[in-house]
Amino acid sequence: MGEITKEKIGRINELYRKSQTGGGLTPEELSEQEALRREYIDAVKANLRGQLNNIDIKEPDGTVRNLGEEHKEKEQEG
Repeated sequence: MGEITKEKIGRINELYRKSQTGGGLTPEELSEQEALRREYIDAVKANLRGQLNNIDIKEPDGTVRNLGEEHKEKEQEG
């Protein structure tokens, strides 16, 4: 998976606009659109996961827990 660049976002938008016109997209363009959308969604999820992994929550009793560490523990259990 590569980085989501301005060019890729531009291409996603271009394909969307073309899909809304009467001609629609070719099978190749539909495949490209699906791949670009999947890449974009995966990048957003990875970014969000990275942000959540760096969040510490201070409990009322004064202890601090890290969401990232908590998530890792749950993954290892399951």
